[in-house]
Amino acid sequence: MTRRWAEWLRWSCLAAAVVVLVVFLVAQKQTTEVSYGQSPTSTDSVEEGGAGELSDASVPSVEEMNALVRANPVTRLPGSIARWDEEQVRTAIGGSDIRILVTPPGLDESERDRVTDVDLGEDTHVIRITGTRVAGDGSVVVPDRISEWRAQFATADVTSLLLFLIARVEDRPEPADTGTPAVREPTPAELAPVVDDLRASNVHIGSGATLTGVPPEGAANAFPGGALFVALPRQPAAEPLPDYGTALTALFPDRPLVVMYGDWIEYHGPHAADFADVAAASFYGQFGERLSRYAYPQRNVLGAYLARVTDLRYAGVFDRPLPYQPFDPVRVALPALPWIFAACAVVFLVLSARAFRPRRRPSSARVRLAGLTALAIEVSGLSDAPALTRAIATLQSAREALDKRLPDKHVTALLDDASGELAQVAKALRRREYQPAVYLEGRLA
Repeated sequence: MTRRWAEWLRWSCLAAAVVVLVVFLVAQKQTTEVSYGQSPTSTDSVEEGGAGELSDASVPSVEEMNALVRANPVTRLPGSIARWDEEQVRTAIGGSDIRILVTPPGLDESERDRVTDVDLGEDTHVIRITGTRVAGDGSVVVPDRISEWRAQFATADVTSLLLFLIARVEDRPEPADTGTPAVREPTPAELAPVVDDLRASNVHIGSGATLTGVPPEGAANAFPGGALFVALPRQPAAEPLPDYGTALTALFPDRPLVVMYGDWIEYHGPHAADFADVAAASFYGQFGERLSRYAYPQRNVLGAYLARVTDLRYAGVFDRPLPYQPFDPVRVALPALPWIFAACAVVFLVLSARAFRPRRRPSSARVRLAGLTALAIEVSGLSDAPALTRAIATLQSAREALDKRLPDKHVTALLDDASGELAQVAKALRRREYQPAVYLEGRLA
């Protein structure tokens, strides 16, 4: 390794170490942002009444409602939809002075304020039900199970919500879940028209349903390959639900199927295990409170549900492969950068130590080589004997052996051979001062 090459390597390692250090430190400031794509759903807000959620129903004055509630344990105003298991609720109330006021959904703000102002004093607890929203004693009961949402929005059954609030008012433990609404297989007569409509147009709207059509853009975004839609009116609370989802899935096994019972929407078909419960929980967890007290048309409810399914699809929850991410060499190499830095630093330090290491004194072999070489040059003008030629060749071999750091014994043997040849030259010239021993002694003196 020549000195120039060593210097080049030394400073190159230092430069590489600096570059690696800078890259590593800059990379620490980078943040990771992962997105599976922007969902095409709209996030624009809608003012109250702009989505058809207000109804024509109204409520009396506060004084009139106070009088009605004072006179009756349960006051049900025209247009109200909430239903419950009267025996269970009556048993839960027992001898407590708890009154229930049931009002229709879709009231505007002033009408809701009048309902909230109904009060019979501290000794009487008034439970107010607006649509299927159950409130009272300063609290609003919010379902936290899919079974409760299904009962609330498919059949307007608020039994579990009422029992929970009554237990809270009476400071009793939370009651057990009343369970999922009972289901039954649809009869052939019920199923036949649904199947015919689905085969003809992919949509069935049952008698009494308010759906006027499936939102085309929302359906295309949620289910690009198409889907089947069944819209039914709110079902009676005291009767089992006809399970159209299971029956139709058996007839259309590879088709996405959306079934509406009133404001309750459920999905059946491909990927149902991946996202159906997630879609229901996230949708009703966010919009359940509004759906419970307003009278949204089924088309608007379905549109919002399809938007949620679209969001889940674009989030990669189901039926959407992860997007391609280009290879990032910095991210891949980042863990190795500290080791590269350390290696460059070590090489730089080693070469620096070599560069600043004190020069060693010439070895005796090199001194002897230099002296014998000088002697050979000096006598070359006086003799052309073969011994001189052999001496010069041997000295060249000794020099190469020293450069290659061959064993000292080998170098010494070569120098001895060269010295012997030069001694013969001096003897032939009859010049004692050219004897190697005498010549070297004189030069080193």
